[in-house]
Amino acid sequence: MRRVITYGTFDLLHYGHINLLRRAKAQGDYLIVALSTDEFNWKEKQKKCYFTYEERKSMLEAIRYVDLIIPENNWEQKRSDIHDYNVDVFVMGNDWEGKFDFLKEEGAEVVYLPRTPQISTTQIKRELGYDAERMIEE
Repeated sequence: MRRVITYGTFDLLHYGHINLLRRAKAQGDYLIVALSTDEFNWKEKQKKCYFTYEERKSMLEAIRYVDLIIPENNWEQKRSDIHDYNVDVFVMGNDWEGKFDFLKEEGAEVVYLPRTPQISTTQIKRELGYDAERMIEE
């Protein structure tokens, strides 16, 4: 069995996310999604999610391409995840091109998939006037 892993926040789930998950699953037989926790998003990425970790996890569990969801708690866990989950292929969007090539040393194939054009969570939030700072105060 060929195991694939990808990482992300997957807030405001949209067709770009679905395309990524479909193409990631096509790289193997079993897809693991490391879902960024709320704490990790805020402390490390300075991102406030619209949906909580549990809500985002619930939505991902409903997607047929996803076999397992694990929490992403920090940037450094990728090396251990490769070994702990016997991962063969590490997949990310091509906006991360080259940033995770070091995982090849851990025995994983590293694949950067093209992003779906004209859609992103950042774009959706901007167009809807989502103000993360205001959300924190409420």
